[in-house]
Amino acid sequence: MVDAFRLPDLRRRILITFGLLVAFRFIAHIPLPGVNPVTLKSLFDNNALLGMLDMFSGGALRNFSVAAMGVYPYITATIILQLMQTGYSALQDFLRKGKPAKTKSIGLATG
Repeated sequence: MVDAFRLPDLRRRILITFGLLVAFRFIAHIPLPGVNPVTLKSLFDNNALLGMLDMFSGGALRNFSVAAMGVYPYITATIILQLMQTGYSALQDFLRKGKPAKTKSIGLATG
């Protein structure tokens, strides 16, 4: 790890990645205006499915944050489709058409 910081290009890339992760984690705690946090907390406490979706989002969905409204729905849908294809053979056949077709079909299904 120490050798990675001796190369200026690699050091810059590592620091940019770390900075983006830190910034994203701060953004994940900024709630959307107009959302009642007490009602939202009770909704997530009473629904196990929403709790699991919140786990996929790293807790940003529970806060109903600005970051949760961006790319999280697409990521969550992709993860759920990949988990479902192990137990649902029709979906598995639908996604097995090859790499270009798989990418296109997941995009059609999630998007």
